[in-house]
Amino acid sequence: MSDYLLFATERYALPILQPLAQALHAAGHVAHAWFADGAAASQLAAPVRMLEPGQAGLRAAVALKPRAVFSAANWVPPFVAGAKVQLFHGFNVEKREDARGHFRVRGLFDLYCTQGPATTAPFRALAAQAGHFAVVETGWPKLDPLFRDDDGGSARWRRLAGRRPVVLFASTFTERLSAAPHLFEAIQAQVAEGERYWLLTLHPKCAPELFDRYRSLAGPNATFVETEDLIAAQRAADVLVADTTSVVSEFVVQRKPVVTFRNRAPKPHMLDFDDPARLGEQLEHAFMPSPELQAAIDAYADAIHPYRDGRSSERVIAATEDLLAGKLGALRAKPLSSWLRALQIRRELGYWGRGG
Repeated sequence: MSDYLLFATERYALPILQPLAQALHAAGHVAHAWFADGAAASQLAAPVRMLEPGQAGLRAAVALKPRAVFSAANWVPPFVAGAKVQLFHGFNVEKREDARGHFRVRGLFDLYCTQGPATTAPFRALAAQAGHFAVVETGWPKLDPLFRDDDGGSARWRRLAGRRPVVLFASTFTERLSAAPHLFEAIQAQVAEGERYWLLTLHPKCAPELFDRYRSLAGPNATFVETEDLIAAQRAADVLVADTTSVVSEFVVQRKPVVTFRNRAPKPHMLDFDDPARLGEQLEHAFMPSPELQAAIDAYADAIHPYRDGRSSERVIAATEDLLAGKLGALRAKPLSSWLRALQIRRELGYWGRGG
């Protein structure tokens, strides 16, 4: 039995880490968790052993000397013992240039567990150049529940919908990319019609007033969905309405159609539009996808996440064990920039004790 540490900085990381925690438990290991920043007050369900937030929990994490630290954030406390494993907090949805976004290497991680070929190839090229981290394509733990037996959440919403089709609306918090302020009236009208059942969710960082507006639509034709229930909502929905949020990619992995509002980088698998008045028209197309659209959806899904067995968490654990056993090859020393970043993290966390 070994101890492992789960790390997050935002609430949206919880659905990424929970399936991994369950897989660790099933393998006879113990999953502990210590969260910082926006996730500091969050909890994962059993069998995770939550460490206290703040300094007390951080000291406990260091004393734990975990075999590995799994991070669903852009960084990880480098002074905690164990292999540092990057799980990612979303797909590459091209919100930023590669050097600042999905493919930015910060020198903190020993292993990148990539989601599919579209991410694996660029990271392997970066690994060959840098030499201080390994890359293994595992799939994404967050999506394991998409392809497992229903836990009851999605079935509950399907029952509420009755025979009506189900639409999920999700929006990013990035102001210049968010559809939430622009589509509210159009969605409100769709909900009032009652032809379809709506599941509504927003990124946790969206403005409180947006949360108030969308929560007000809940009733016989709509439900507001919390971040922790997003995967169940994706299972329940037939079509997604969104913007440039990474939920678009998560949803497409199921081979289901997506309608996007002013997506930053529209692709053939999306039905993209820029006029809120066209929402109803786009939904009609989505519920009757053309063969060309369905082929584009399938191809994109295979590129970003070809795994549909619900066992990505197990592959992450296996890849980590291969790293620790030296099966992934020898890694070079971390660059000087990583040591400077480590000092910055110590300062930000207020921790100057000895590492593990």
